[in-house]
Amino acid sequence: MISIVRELAAEALFVSDLQPSQCPTGKCVEDAVTAMILQLGSDGCAAGVAAEFGDHPDEAVRRMLWVCGAVERVLAEQIRPRYPWDGIPAS
Repeated sequence: MISIVRELAAEALFVSDLQPSQCPTGKCVEDAVTAMILQLGSDGCAAGVAAEFGDHPDEAVRRMLWVCGAVERVLAEQIRPRYPWDGIPAS
């Protein structure tokens, strides 16, 4: 199940306008993924990825590497246990 969510999120982020140079926050990544899924659906996102890999394979590989890293960071952030002392600076 997690791999399906990860793959869909990666495809959606890939076809979004979000760029690595923007240094997006986790919230920006989540918002971009949600917007693209709502706009294109899962099939539309997959089709966009396929088209880019067909038209511009070198650039598509670089983008997908960034996308996968961004999605992994967001997912890790979401499943990381939260503790009451999180956010308290160490003394």
